Amino acid sequence: MCAISPFPVSDSLVMAEPRSLISASIPQTPPGIIMPPADGSGTGVMMDPIEYTLRKRLPRKLPKHRNDVYVNMKTDFRAQLARCQKLLEGGGHGEIRVHGLGLAINRAINIALQLQASSQGALQLAANTSTVELLDDMEPEDPDEAGEPMARSRNNSAIHIKVFYPDSQ
Repeated sequence: MCAISPFPVSDSLVMAEPRSLISASIPQTPPGIIMPPADGSGTGVMMDPIEYTLRKRLPRKLPKHRNDVYVNMKTDFRAQLARCQKLLEGGGHGEIRVHGLGLAINRAINIALQLQASSQGALQLAANTSTVELLDDMEPEDPDEAGEPMARSRNNSAIHIKVFYPDSQ
């Protein structure tokens, strides 16, 4: 018995466009990002990066004291250095704490070293590092078509430098 196929059969095979060996060895995946859910469960969500806008939230700040200086990359270096010098010399503080997060870590270290050098070694430094958890919001471009807003958690490095005169501990 002969089975009849619903598809037309031809004697010649139709070949698709030839692929190179490189593209044949790379698994083809649809464009998108697999996002872990904010609640930490094991299943991921397929998300199209075009449909969402990343909004980075501000980091959680440590308690703000008069002698705390939060260093960032937007403010001029000399202005931040002058603020630290003013707090040490005229502010009545025997110590200040310089905080830097992420890209501003190098700037925080540089400010502390500049303060120490300008005091001819009278100031001492004590540095601590930490990891700070940051939250980002993924907001849909079109609220009508896309899903609901999501949150993403990520870690960033931080440094906390105590700049002090040794006799004021």
